[in-house]
Amino acid sequence: MMTNLFSVFDPSAIFNLSLNWLSTFLGLLMIPSIYWLMPSRFNIFWNSILQTLHKEFKTLLGPSGHNGSTFIFISLFSLILFNNFMGLFPYIFTSTSHLTLTLSLALPLWLCFMLYGWINHTQHMFAHLVPQGTPAVLMPFMVCIETISNVIRPGTLAVRLTANMIAGHLLLTLLGNTGPSMSYFLVTFLLIAQIALLVLESAVAMIQSYVFAVLSTLYSSEVN
Repeated sequence: MMTNLFSVFDPSAIFNLSLNWLSTFLGLLMIPSIYWLMPSRFNIFWNSILQTLHKEFKTLLGPSGHNGSTFIFISLFSLILFNNFMGLFPYIFTSTSHLTLTLSLALPLWLCFMLYGWINHTQHMFAHLVPQGTPAVLMPFMVCIETISNVIRPGTLAVRLTANMIAGHLLLTLLGNTGPSMSYFLVTFLLIAQIALLVLESAVAMIQSYVFAVLSTLYSSEVN
């Protein structure tokens, strides 16, 4: 039962192919370039979202952030959001439910931030290890705590996104597997529960992509 339950996260379980990771870039094939040039309601709505994110990320980055630096985190948000939503459709591989992808996004960003901070703002990075107003007795402990919290940041970013995606898909899979063994009356309530859970998962897909992008922006602002 456990093997069948977790088989939805196996890249080779869908159509017995190992090319399911290509679904990460499926949007580049599905959406033609002329679609973005033609004005539409979705295009206007999506542009308003990007403008709002641009203003918010620029505020988080502070005066040291450039206009172009926000596009990195907006692109990160768009990539994660697209993959989270695509994973809700049947027979489409959810790449964000694997640490292979999430850690590949979080770890290089964190390494770049740390290298940039320690090379260009060494004194600021040392000062960041000891919060202001810390007693002298607690300073060695605070250095250890702050160092550990900085080291585990890429792991927490990756695990948070992966765990939320896995949890929702497991619930949908469990509800779907119990349907054939239930009566018609109970299947009606099960269908309503699945629809409600699917709406909840859509909200989780948006929230988790936003959290990933915002935390990456905050980590970037700390090294400047």
